[in-house]
Parts: sequence; C-alpha cells; structure tokens
Amino acid sequence: MTETLYLDCPCTSFPRSFARDYKETYRYPPPSTIYGCLLSWVGEEDIAAHVGTKIAIGIIGDDPPISRIVRKQRHHKFSKTHMGTYPSSKFSKPNHQELLTDLQVVIRLDSSEDNATVKLEERVAIALSTPEQISRFGGLSLGESWALINGIRLYRETDGAICWLAKNNRGLISLPVWIDRKTGQGTFQRFDWSDEFNDNCWVQVPRQDSKVTKTTSRSHKKR
Repeated sequence: MTETLYLDCPCTSFPRSFARDYKETYRYPPPSTIYGCLLSWVGEEDIAAHVGTKIAIGIIGDDPPISRIVRKQRHHKFSKTHMGTYPSSKFSKPNHQELLTDLQVVIRLDSSEDNATVKLEERVAIALSTPEQISRFGGLSLGESWALINGIRLYRETDGAICWLAKNNRGLISLPVWIDRKTGQGTFQRFDWSDEFNDNCWVQVPRQDSKVTKTTSRSHKKR
C-alpha cells in the first residue's frame, strides 16, 4: 500500500447521474473520478488497465462549500437531421451548475489485486519520486477537464484530520464506483463517515462483469 496522498483542488464539480439542465454535484469525489484522475496522472489512457485496484478516500476539513453559477452548456440532439453539426446559436444556452471549492482530498491505494504488470501504486510511486519518467499530456484535473488541481503530494499531519468514506449499505452517501462508457450505467456504493481508517474504507474498482445497480439518493455529510 502506498503512502497517503494529499490532493488539493480549488474548484471542481462532480455532476450527479440524474442531473439534466441543472447540473447538481455530488458533495464528495466519487471513487470512479479519483481512479480516473490517478490514471491521468500516471499517463494511462486505458481505463480498464488497473481494475481490481482498491481505493480509499478521505476528506480534510469541513464540507467544501457549494456555489451555483450560470454557464453556457451545449445540448446535442442526436438525429439523422443534424448529422453531428451543432451550431452554438441553436444548441447552446445558459444553465445553472453547482461547483465545489477548496476541496482537500486524501487517497490510499492497494494494488494487491491489480493484475497489471506494473501496478497502479507502483506507477504512482514513480510519479511522486521521479515524475520525469512519466509520459502524459494535458493538465491534471479532478472531474471535468477545466477542474485543474493545485497538485498531489504525500499527506502531512499538519494538513489536518482526515474523515474517511467507509462502505455502509445504510449510509446516506451514494457515489459511483464505476461508469460503463458503452451503456452509461453506473455501479454505485453507499458510504458513511469514519474518523478512523478501517477495511470498510477500501473500494475496489470493479471488473467489467460486476453487477450494476442504480441509485439517485441525495447525501449529506455527518460527523
């Protein structure tokens, strides 16, 4: 298991699966998003390269505040008539979107069940110690491409106390663990909060034959 990582993101959004015109955000980073961020960090383009990896996610400080903004969003109408042509004048309009600010996340990895030749936690260790060995492109984001992070480093006790997401089938927090890009369906997991790290904090990136469930529950953080 790698050291605990600290990730600082000044502004981001994790649109809920049921969000339409009004882009509501999950209050906390979904495991699927954290996994994607780590893949981007180490320069991996194959999303299935490290399935089986276990991820633990914690939050430092209070709940990140939610802001609401108005932004222009595209609305594609897929049909034979449009044939992939979507002029901004017809298919873009202003809509509300929720944003999270001052998000401080901590991450742990366990790649014992990662079948890749070079496991994800090993690639993360290389990115930390000798980043010049990593071949990647673009900025490093958490969520959408515009949500650039300030950086990733090892966690320090001075960063603050950690509150860990822990699996709990009766928990009020529901987050996507995996999104099937072909069907758009997601594998979800319910969570609660734990002040101490334990085995329930581990979430495994599922293999493609895993059962898919749906949920649209709203969540609130409790301490």
